[in-house]
Amino acid sequence: MMYLIIGGSGSGKSVYAEELLFSLPDAGKKYYIATMQVYDEESVRRVKKHRKQREGKKFYTIEQPVHVSKALAQMDADKKSAMLECVSNLVANEMFAKDVDDCDVIETGLKNKKNHSAETVAGKIVEDIMKLNHELQQLVIVSNNVFEDGISYDEMTMEYIKTMGIVNQKLAAAADVVTEVVVGIPIMAKEPIKRKE
Repeated sequence: MMYLIIGGSGSGKSVYAEELLFSLPDAGKKYYIATMQVYDEESVRRVKKHRKQREGKKFYTIEQPVHVSKALAQMDADKKSAMLECVSNLVANEMFAKDVDDCDVIETGLKNKKNHSAETVAGKIVEDIMKLNHELQQLVIVSNNVFEDGISYDEMTMEYIKTMGIVNQKLAAAADVVTEVVVGIPIMAKEPIKRKE
């Protein structure tokens, strides 16, 4: 099953997602797929902080800032589940990668603006996440809600926000369960379909 957990910054969505993954039956070995790109001292500090927070939680961490389905090559063949955190980092990494050879998702987009659209980038990111989901017992995805401040930004930021919106919509449509976390309170937006007996 695929679960999408969405919320604003500091909403408690990550804690909820971790608790959810560990509560799911038949999950097997649990992986934490971290998408944060380490590029400066601040990001190094954040990664260390996040690793410390996960200590003792029995996660196997895989750093995968782009092409998340490639994380499968680092996983055991046995039964497995994963938490993917977080989609907002993943989208930024895929859209704004400095080394285009490392990022097929946007390679044509950076070299040729005509081929780069929010829909194209979002479609490729979601396709990659679905490949990951196909091989897992359970996939818990954490994403940010970045749409509520009502501020107009520069063109590049607005393109990022648009891409995030498309990715979140596509993931919500594909997910079995969608939960929004508001001030630490999970609100079910999409529940699993109940089978007739």
